[in-house]
Amino acid sequence: MLRAHVNIGSNLGESLAMVERAAGAIERDLKVEVKRSAPVTSEPWGYESASAYVNMGICFDTRLDGATLLRRLLDIERSISPASHRNADGSYADRLIDIDLIALGDTVVSTPSLILPHPRMHLRPFVLIPMRELDPTWRHPLTGLTPGEMLSRLI
Repeated sequence: MLRAHVNIGSNLGESLAMVERAAGAIERDLKVEVKRSAPVTSEPWGYESASAYVNMGICFDTRLDGATLLRRLLDIERSISPASHRNADGSYADRLIDIDLIALGDTVVSTPSLILPHPRMHLRPFVLIPMRELDPTWRHPLTGLTPGEMLSRLI
């Protein structure tokens, strides 16, 4: 079994309810027990928007490999909202739901469809704060840093 770390975010509609809905769908569809972080509110990352995000980290144990888990998470995401996360020019867009696979134990993967650990996790407090709450001793398999150590480098 590997510990999966997932970040769920929303900045449209009833964001907290959407994040909770996604966490519940993951729990039901993957038949796992999900541990949830406290919600984190943040400004959009990588683009301008008047709508703040609500993010929540979740973690759970799974036997799924990274590619299969990512496919299942994206299926859940599309079942909640099929809208694209990008504008026509490729820039980020506001979204009803966003589900990102952040890490899968100490798995390191780099393929066109999946990079683990998430390549920008160390730049995102809304990812690191929940990870620090849920699994403070987890270490990035490439840098050896804990979520708290990565977070302290951002402050």
